[in-house]
Order: sequence, then structure tokens, then C-alpha cells
Amino acid sequence: MAQYKGAASEAGRAMQLMKKREKERSQLEQLKLKIAEDNMVKSNIDKKFSAHYDAVEAELKSSTVGLVTLNDMKARQEALVKEREKQLAKKEQSKELMLYCPEAQNFQHWVASNPTCPNKQGVPPAANYYPTKKKKLGKNPDVDTSFLPDRDREEEENRLREELRQEWELKQEKIKSEEIEITFSYWDGSGHRKTVKMKKGNTIQNFLQRALEVLRKDFSELRSAGVEQLMYIKEDLIIPHHHSFYDFIVTKARGKSGPLFSLTSTMISAW
Repeated sequence: MAQYKGAASEAGRAMQLMKKREKERSQLEQLKLKIAEDNMVKSNIDKKFSAHYDAVEAELKSSTVGLVTLNDMKARQEALVKEREKQLAKKEQSKELMLYCPEAQNFQHWVASNPTCPNKQGVPPAANYYPTKKKKLGKNPDVDTSFLPDRDREEEENRLREELRQEWELKQEKIKSEEIEITFSYWDGSGHRKTVKMKKGNTIQNFLQRALEVLRKDFSELRSAGVEQLMYIKEDLIIPHHHSFYDFIVTKARGKSGPLFSLTSTMISAW
């Protein structure tokens, strides 16, 4: 037997619509509250800025009497704005001090409770202005802590390394500036022995240039020659132009039959 269920169905739909409307109403109320809070924050910010610039405007009007030039007006306005910003910064610093320094809070309370106190600014004495610095805990001297990182020790090691590096560089520069006598032989089918004085820091190119200047006096064919047309041959090795005598001295370079150069304190033989 069929039954009529229309009334129950309509009642269920009505209940769902009521729940939906209640949910939408709740969301709308939350949205209104959020908008009101945002407007309040914006209003407070605007008030702060307007108070700041109103004070600057008032000071500018009181300090400006009669006609003034535009440049003077701008200069005074900039000076007043900077002064106002300094005052606000000091005020914020004083607030932070009251939060982090108990001594400053006690002093401020004492000044407020003593109207006859000459210090009306509420600034605590310099000795109590900042909190005491915490002492750094040291290492136990009876325990081997050399394996632990130590900033002071690392700084000392770095300083010592830098001193040694500078000392080494000065020593090398001194070596490079020492003068040496080089005996060489110019070969054009037969040997022509000459001698020049150079410094240990000079390159092979510098040596060839100096040798060319000496040889041009006796060999006319070399008057138009350049350093790039000459080669420096030692035993069976062609020595590149960019190397210096200092390089071979420091590295103790060796050739086919022994040391590449026979070195003494003042003479290098180059054949």
C-alpha cells in the first residue's frame, strides 16, 4: 500500500536551507569583524603619521614669520622633520630600555614618585643604563681541550701565518733583487763569449734583451733583430722566455747532466 511522504521531504529540505543560511550568516559576521579590525589598525597607523606631521607643521608655522624664500622653507621643514624623527627614536629607545633593563624601570618609578627630583627626564644613571654583561665561561685548565674549536687560538694561528707569509715574501723579494753575473756564448757558427749583470728576479726575456744590447756593438746583423728572434738554449733544452732565474734557483732545476745552472753566490754560467 503506497504512502504519501511529501510533508517529511519538505521538512527535511527546510531544515537544510535553515542550516545553510545560518552558516552563511556566521561567515558574514566573521568577515565583518575582520574588516573592522583591519580598519582599526589602519586608523591607528594614520593617526600616528598625522600626529607626527601635525607636530612638524605646528613647529614650522611657529618658526616661520613673514615672507621667506622657497629654499629656506624647504630647509627648515627638512630640519624639523629630522629633529622630530630623532625625538621619536629616543622615545622608542627609552621604551625598549624599560622593557629590558629592570634598573631603568626602578629608577623611572622612583622619579615618578618624587616630584622634587631634578631629573625629570626619567633617565637612569649611566652606570645602570645597560644590564651587566654575562661572564664568559672558560675551559677547565686541567683537561686537554686542544681538540676543541677555539676562536682565540684560531685567530692567533691566523695572525702567525700572516706574519710568516709576509716574512717569506720579503725574503723572496730580497733574493730576487740580488745581482748575478751571467756568462753566455752567442753562437753564429762559432762561439762568442760575453758577460752581463742581471738580477735573480729578471726573466729570460730580460736577459736576452740585455744580451742583445751588448752583442749589437760587435754584430751588425743583430741591430734589427728582436728578442723574439733569439733562443736561450741550455744543454739540450730551450728555456722559455717567461721563466726567471729565480724560478730555477728556488726549484733547483736539473738538466741532462746535472744541475741546469752551475750556481755560486754571484755567477751563473749559461752556454
